Amino acid sequence: MKFNVVLERAEEGGFNVSVPALDGCFTEGETEEEALKNAVEAIICYLEGLEKVNQIRSRPGVTLREVDIKL
Repeated sequence: MKFNVVLERAEEGGFNVSVPALDGCFTEGETEEEALKNAVEAIICYLEGLEKVNQIRSRPGVTLREVDIKL
């Protein structure tokens, strides 16, 4: 799964990162490389949070499968 991220130079140095497809998903990093690494971690945490909120795994009779979306 791929996500677009927006990198912006922070006034105090480093980079701020937002993920437009995931409302409220933000992170930062001292370098562009670190910011992108942190973005991957933030996206994973965001998606794991959605899974917990929706209680996907705890519903009886529900099977969780992964699908690959290509736009």
